[in-house]
Amino acid sequence: MGKKVFMPGCSLPSYNPDAVKKTAAYLKSVYPDMGAVQKCCGKPTAAIGQTELFKQRFGQLQNDFDKVGAEEVIVACQSCYGLIKKNTDRQKPVSLWKLLPTIGLPKELRGKARASDAVFTIHDSCSTRYETELQDGIRWILQELGYKTTEPEYTRENTRCCGFGGMVVPANPEVATRVIQRRVNEFKTDHVVVYCAACRASMMGVGTKSWHILDLLWGPVVMQSDGTPVNVLANPVKAWINRYKSKSALIQCMNI
Repeated sequence: MGKKVFMPGCSLPSYNPDAVKKTAAYLKSVYPDMGAVQKCCGKPTAAIGQTELFKQRFGQLQNDFDKVGAEEVIVACQSCYGLIKKNTDRQKPVSLWKLLPTIGLPKELRGKARASDAVFTIHDSCSTRYETELQDGIRWILQELGYKTTEPEYTRENTRCCGFGGMVVPANPEVATRVIQRRVNEFKTDHVVVYCAACRASMMGVGTKSWHILDLLWGPVVMQSDGTPVNVLANPVKAWINRYKSKSALIQCMNI
């Protein structure tokens, strides 16, 4: 078993530092020598074809991994998972959504939502289309928590983009909105669960009630009548403040 580090990605720390903190603390309780890295994997530069800049950005991340002696990187972001898997053989990416079914959830969280009357439509991130084990892990977590779920017509390997992929939102907001609206029109319930903070931000942008799965894991039990957490990613200042809070929480959890 190699040295592990936890990498929450960019969007999740910008959205929910409390979820980052609680996830890191739980992983640290299972893997006492675990470390953490909070840095961009370079996906935005890769998505718009800036190859040389991406190599530079990923090289910085590689240096950080090597500096802390990482052999396995536990990632909560599907883009990070794919890019690390593709661009280095020095570290092995391990999806948090594959790992949690292996180590189990904290005992006090199992079955906590059995009394919930909410039914969540599951949205799979497009970057996980061919990651069946990862998709299974998401459904396992929801089942363990006790939430009721349903699937849209286009799901798993046939899932549709939330509109954020390929940096469409900043490049052509009107197209992005059409793509997002097409996707949310397919959902069967008022409540949607995602495992990508960017997917959630896209859906919240057109008024869809959506939760990140870590909201459901660490937050209060959601009922049908509950409103959704705010769309923090729509406010860049709050997002950067949250990144700072997440970084501080990781430092505290890792006792750095």
